Amino acid sequence: MTCMTERLPIKLWLEDMEDGAMEQSKHLANLPFTFKHVAIMPDSHQGYGMPIGGVLATQGVVIPNAVGVDIGCGMCAVKTSLTEISTETLKKFMDDIRKVVPVGFGHHKEKQSKEYMPGYIDPEVGSALSLSMLNGIVMKEWEKALYQIGTLGGGNHFIEIQKGSDGHIWVMIHSGSRNLGFQVAHHYNEVAIRLNEQWHTTIPKAWELAFLPLDSTEGHRYIEEMNFCVEFALANRKLMMDRILEIIGVEHEEMINIAHNYATLEHHFNQDVMVHRKGATLARVGTTGIIPGSQGTKSYIVQGLGNPESFESCSHGAGRKMGRKEAQRTLNLEEEVRKLNEQGVLHAIRGINDLDEAPGSYKDIDVVMENQKDLVAIVTALTPLAVIKG
Repeated sequence: MTCMTERLPIKLWLEDMEDGAMEQSKHLANLPFTFKHVAIMPDSHQGYGMPIGGVLATQGVVIPNAVGVDIGCGMCAVKTSLTEISTETLKKFMDDIRKVVPVGFGHHKEKQSKEYMPGYIDPEVGSALSLSMLNGIVMKEWEKALYQIGTLGGGNHFIEIQKGSDGHIWVMIHSGSRNLGFQVAHHYNEVAIRLNEQWHTTIPKAWELAFLPLDSTEGHRYIEEMNFCVEFALANRKLMMDRILEIIGVEHEEMINIAHNYATLEHHFNQDVMVHRKGATLARVGTTGIIPGSQGTKSYIVQGLGNPESFESCSHGAGRKMGRKEAQRTLNLEEEVRKLNEQGVLHAIRGINDLDEAPGSYKDIDVVMENQKDLVAIVTALTPLAVIKG
């Protein structure tokens, strides 16, 4: 479906677009530096400034809020050699995982080794960081990050053990850059707001889409620190996965990783453009991706089809159909628990406050996958067995 009412077209891979997300999409389409069109994935819903599940290509600028606060947030998954697992074994695995992976607001009690940090950059003995990075947010947050690496975080972050349609047991993790990414995002969005006010930009402040020119000092610094956060988020997921696989103790294949909150320079429609993916993942031809459902529905390992109309992107999950508070107010706790119990899932729904992550708060993953069959091909379907939520 394509909306043609704005300066540039909005191409949508869904029909049930909420009003707030549609309004945000129109803002994107009317930005003076937006390139070609705006692409909205089938899991889209309202975010800050830009819809989650949005893909925006720009010329000459980067927009911190079009990346979001959890820079580099993404998925990783590993196929193990296990083909069967008992409920008792699952419970033991989950208990052991909770001992080594802090969740929610939890951090490690002790600093983790600097070797786990991206590139093993040691500020005490010299580093490969540029001067701007050494004076930036990453360095200010470095010591705190040593307590945060290898931790899950809260919200919709999760660890899941799954049974694949290939007959194997899989491990999947959804997590991001923790407080490091938040601090970088917040700082540079504030810088962008201040500069945009100085420049008397015509873009309304209420749109929450303050920008930084790519050729500016501030733009360079944001991209540099953003990229570090993307690498930190990957290192965070890898450390958790390594510790989980050590607990499971079987042979496994190489880890699949895909990020869904970042901006990168790419070539589309004969132009070099800055592609912002906010709750969207790369789906270039041959790219292996991960599209999770909810803790009560299937997730998918996919292969990208390289559709140029989506800027070679796809959804990052099922997508929310209601806000967290709305879910807690309206969903029935007993009903949500009953459905998960009937499916035999060791789930994370314990009380009303957990309903914001109940399956009922998410869109139908089957509809999402059907809507993007021109973006990705399904390789393996993964059914949840046990879930740890942040």
